[in-house]
Amino acid sequence: MKIATLQMNTQDDKAANIAQAVSLIETAVEAERPDLVVLPETFTYMGGTHESRMAAAETFPDGEAYRAMQEQARKHGIFVHAGSMNERADGNKSFNTTVVFDRSGTEVARYRKIHLFDVDTPGGLTYLESETVKRGEDIVTYDCEGVTVGCTICYDLRFPELYAKLAAAGAQVIMVPAAFTLQTGKDHWEVLLRARAIETQTYVVACGQIFTHDNGKRPCYGHSMIVDPWGTKVADCSDQVGFAAARIDIGYLEKVRGSMPVAKHHVLV
Repeated sequence: MKIATLQMNTQDDKAANIAQAVSLIETAVEAERPDLVVLPETFTYMGGTHESRMAAAETFPDGEAYRAMQEQARKHGIFVHAGSMNERADGNKSFNTTVVFDRSGTEVARYRKIHLFDVDTPGGLTYLESETVKRGEDIVTYDCEGVTVGCTICYDLRFPELYAKLAAAGAQVIMVPAAFTLQTGKDHWEVLLRARAIETQTYVVACGQIFTHDNGKRPCYGHSMIVDPWGTKVADCSDQVGFAAARIDIGYLEKVRGSMPVAKHHVLV
C-alpha cells in the first residue's frame, strides 16, 4: 500500500483551502499513484475569529469540504484520510474531526480529537483549544484493504497511552494530521513521531501545516513525514506546500515485531 502525506498552508478562506487540498490530491495522484492520501489538521480553515470558524464548520455529510473529499476518493479510486475539519457540535463549540473515505467515497471512519491543546508555548503564544472545541471520547481504527489504521490528531501525539491502545486494537499504521507549532515542532515533532513508531512498532504517517496563519501569526512547523516501525524516516516533505509518499510494507512490520516482540513482553508495573 502506498501512502501520500500532503503538506498545506491553510488560511481563513474556506473555498481556497478546499481548492488547495483538491489540487494537492490531484498532483499527488498523478505523480505517485497512492492508495491513500492524508491531509493535515484543520485543512479547511485556520485563523479568523471564533465566529468565522464556527461559520466555516460543517455538519456531515452536508458540508462542502466533506463532499469535496468524498468526491476525490470516488474520482481517483483512493482512500482519503481527511486530516481534520471543524464539525458542528451542540452549543457554541465544534469537534476537531477526522473523516475517512474509501475508494467508493463511502465514509469508513470518523475520529474526534481527544486531547485538546491548551498551552502557553515557549514563543509566547497561548492556545486554548478547549474554549471553542469539544473533546472526543472514542478510540478509532479502520480497515484499509487488510491494513488496520489508527486515528490521532496533533496534540494526541504527546500521549503514548493512546498509541498503545491503538496498537493493542491492531493498528499497523497510525495517522497524525497536525498543525504543530514552530516553537515546539523544531525540538519535539520528529522525536515524538519516531518514539511513537518505535514504541508501537507501527508506521506513523504525520501530515502537517506549514508557514504562518492568521495574518502572519501562529507559524506551523511542517516537516510532514512517514516513519517506519523501526523509527526510520522513509519519506519527508521539504519546507514548502507539497507532498511526500512511501510504500507501507506489512511484511517488514511483522519482521520488526517478530525480532523484538515488545507487545508480548509488556507488563503493568
